[in-house]
Amino acid sequence: MRIRVVHETIYTYEQPARGLVQVLRMTPRDHDGQYVRSWRIDTTVDGRLTAREDGFGNLVHWFTPDEPAEALTIRVTGTVDTEDTQGVVRGTVERLPDPFYLRDTDLCAANPDLHIFAERIATEGDGAPLALLHRLMHAVPEAVAFEPGPAANAVPAGKAFEAGRGICQDLTHVFIAAARHIGIPARYVAGYRARDDGEAAVEAPHGWAEALVPNLGWVAFDPCFGMSPSDSYIRVATGLDYLGAAPIRGSRTGGGTETLDVKLRVEQGRAAIQS
Repeated sequence: MRIRVVHETIYTYEQPARGLVQVLRMTPRDHDGQYVRSWRIDTTVDGRLTAREDGFGNLVHWFTPDEPAEALTIRVTGTVDTEDTQGVVRGTVERLPDPFYLRDTDLCAANPDLHIFAERIATEGDGAPLALLHRLMHAVPEAVAFEPGPAANAVPAGKAFEAGRGICQDLTHVFIAAARHIGIPARYVAGYRARDDGEAAVEAPHGWAEALVPNLGWVAFDPCFGMSPSDSYIRVATGLDYLGAAPIRGSRTGGGTETLDVKLRVEQGRAAIQS
């Protein structure tokens, strides 16, 4: 499948913002089943855009404007060809040892109820890791209802589990926390998902998980939709949790109140090819 992404992040400030730094994890890499045909980042403010690689192997751009800005739009456009690999992830850049992804973080720390949930899933059926992870993927949205929406303040897995509802990053954190509790390395993935109904307008980037399966490698699981990511997904960045893979994180001095608006289109098939 060919997928075209147009992603605009629009900031406006009450006063000119000084010392502005934006860290962008918004550029995908090639791997088996994902081939980047074109990709670019544009900004409405002149400045310096520096590329590097972080410890997870993500492509990261640092943007610093030349002067204080009252508004800034970051526009990402690109086209990616994808193939369905049944969720199996191969050919990715791996910089860290597998056990690193057993580490707890504040966002993926499991509370006692989540421990009980994970242990129940681990013991109620086939104990093979792949089968267990598929059960977990389907069990998470039964315990935490998926509510589509833009990224909000990060919610720890335990709190999302208690609330019984959350956006994609919340369900993914619950899945990761449960997998790590039963000894399976897991990580957060940020990217894009084309809608099943063919509509291009998308409210926000998407997030899902990858878990390590012995003799198979990393496998992707999307607890929000109860499926292993297919050719309608573009994988962009990974981290221990959402904060490590977030599309944009930044800092500034001054500027007063900040207003944020996101416009995102993810076009697939014929529409993307004709673009």
